[in-house]
Amino acid sequence: MVRLNLDLIAKSSSCLKNKGKCSFEEYLKKLTHLHFSNKNIEYIDDLSMCKNISVIYLYDNHIKRICNLNFASNLTHLYLQNNSITHIENLSAVQKLSKLYLGGNHIMVVEGLERLRELKELHLEGQRLPCGEKLLFDPRTLLSLADSLCVLNISHNNVDEIKDLAVLMSLTHFFATNNQLQDIQELESVCSQWPQLCRMDLSGNPACHKPKYRDRLITVCRRLVDLDGKEINELSRQFLINWKASKNATKKCVDERLMNMKMANSFPGEAFAVLKINSESQDKACANKWREDEMPGSDLLCECSDANGDSSLQKSCDTERCENCQQSL
Repeated sequence: MVRLNLDLIAKSSSCLKNKGKCSFEEYLKKLTHLHFSNKNIEYIDDLSMCKNISVIYLYDNHIKRICNLNFASNLTHLYLQNNSITHIENLSAVQKLSKLYLGGNHIMVVEGLERLRELKELHLEGQRLPCGEKLLFDPRTLLSLADSLCVLNISHNNVDEIKDLAVLMSLTHFFATNNQLQDIQELESVCSQWPQLCRMDLSGNPACHKPKYRDRLITVCRRLVDLDGKEINELSRQFLINWKASKNATKKCVDERLMNMKMANSFPGEAFAVLKINSESQDKACANKWREDEMPGSDLLCECSDANGDSSLQKSCDTERCENCQQSL
């Protein structure tokens, strides 16, 4: 079994090159980076003499457990991708950790990160999961990362829902390619709760083939500049936002008029006339709202009847006062 220990460090080329005339103990105290990727390492041994370690590169090894890192109180970056790790554990002492790379392992549950309140990046792509299994998330861990985590990569993990991730309010980058996400409404709901999100990649998911997929996500993600590797044009975004607002306003007007008509059918005589007037007033308000939103600076509509005496058809006035009723606009 190959162990990462002091002997292995002493024999490393970086030690022989950089130690100089200082003692090995002094060298260990000054050491800030450990480069031991692709060394067939299976176990992390006692490295407590390396008090100032801030970055550890241990990717492409055979490590099965995260252990013996209690000494690393200054650790900020930990690279453990492409090992044989099954659980996220023993990280409570590395509270300054800001970037954690665990892609390509055998992790089934994202957990054990409750003490890492400064963690900004978490990379978990491509876990080697049993057939039919998917990556799961411990709610306690997600809640503890809500204010700090900015980058999350969960690509290639058979994930089929992300509603639990909505608590991650500080996310700026989200990568979830080649999963099983297909509920576009859930995506809209969750993404709308990430106000800082600027880059997202969901390519390779079933949801990408849903009608208006791209338009709907661009509309709810106001700061998004890149979706699925394609840049978002600000003019296009504004057009979509305005189009959605206009569509919603029109739908509201139609719904209100249908409601008034339904109510009117239940009241004969004078009650029907009152409801009809209310409906016409709402129609005018909706029309004016649309003109203000879509054609800023255009004239409002007058309440007087048109030339045919039909008060349900409102008249557009080009002057400050209506020629028929002299009403001020």
